[in-house]
Amino acid sequence: MAKRKQSYPQAKTATRQPRGTTLSGDTPMVRPTVAKIDLAALEARTDISVGDRVTIAGGGLYAGEQATVEAVNHGAIPTMMVRTDEGKARRVRGVDLRRIGE
Repeated sequence: MAKRKQSYPQAKTATRQPRGTTLSGDTPMVRPTVAKIDLAALEARTDISVGDRVTIAGGGLYAGEQATVEAVNHGAIPTMMVRTDEGKARRVRGVDLRRIGE
């Protein structure tokens, strides 16, 4: 005896309207959970090298503290390993560092 051809029910998403459609003149809704990417963080800092004194400018635990650059990482987002004057080490994005004396 031959097998019958299997039939599957139609997908429930087949008749839905596409998401994100708005009427003309309406601004599209932006979800509050969407991350905002700082494209300036992708640019490498050539003015900071190992041994330079810097201030941590971005928000975070060590914001506003002065530190010394111990290592430089030239990855997709350039980062520097810094040691604060209190002796704490931390990795910081290059865009969040300001040279002392700028």
